[in-house]
Amino acid sequence: MDLHQIKYFLAVVDHNGINAAATALDVAQPTVSQAIQGLEREFGVPLFHRIGRGMVLTSAGHSLVGPARRILRDVVAAESSFVDAAGRPRGRLDVFAMAALSADPVARLVGAFRREFPKVSIRIGDLRDETMAASLIREGHCEIVACHLPATDCAGLEVRELGVQEYWLVLPPGSAPPSDPLPLAELPDIPQVTVPRGSSQVVGGIEQAVAAAGRAIGPSVVVEHREARLPFVLAGVGATFLERSMAEAAAARGAVVRRLEPPISRAYGLVYDPAALSPPGRAFVGMVAAGP
Repeated sequence: MDLHQIKYFLAVVDHNGINAAATALDVAQPTVSQAIQGLEREFGVPLFHRIGRGMVLTSAGHSLVGPARRILRDVVAAESSFVDAAGRPRGRLDVFAMAALSADPVARLVGAFRREFPKVSIRIGDLRDETMAASLIREGHCEIVACHLPATDCAGLEVRELGVQEYWLVLPPGSAPPSDPLPLAELPDIPQVTVPRGSSQVVGGIEQAVAAAGRAIGPSVVVEHREARLPFVLAGVGATFLERSMAEAAAARGAVVRRLEPPISRAYGLVYDPAALSPPGRAFVGMVAAGP
């Protein structure tokens, strides 16, 4: 067994198939297939059920996922344990972040970090389910997660609050302009374009705030990808709630945007295991703790 086999195995798991994994890895499809077959020969058990063109993990495959992720995480940690001649960290730092936090503050923090530590490369993963933040760290997907707070299942991990995001209502172009700011008690009776409730604490918080104002969110159009909400709104399907900077960008594309009264906001921050941080991870957390 070699690292390439482990890497290819996890790519098939994460991309739900050999073809997609090969595309993501920028290698030929037979290369990935041969790596998986080699692993199965070495372990003496099938790791995937082949169903048509799909790949479904067997029980043995499920058992390998966690250890495989820890192996790759350990390799990244080893590569990141070195410093340059000036004692500055180098290597790679893996961070997962919610889409609403990637533009700000994550992009801003990464920019500042890279200016100070140019020999550290950073990989930003897309956190689509905030309930998975702690497990992503424990399973070795990343060192740091940027998510909304409070984070769940964080025993043994450290949570550092960074700030608060405010959410605005975004309506289709040409909507009858309600007052600005818009009282939640006067929320228009319009379908909402939203994401699955369980994937984001923000969705549940918005629903609670609306219910407390005596209103209810109308029949929803549920989309799996957060990035799809704005195109659906611009197409006139319904309204949605977006973080302030994203809402302002939506207004520039023709959407009708309104602040809310009382405001709907959510704290956000970083989750990490202080005992498992690599030198780049410690430098990043230290920079954030030091502030501007």
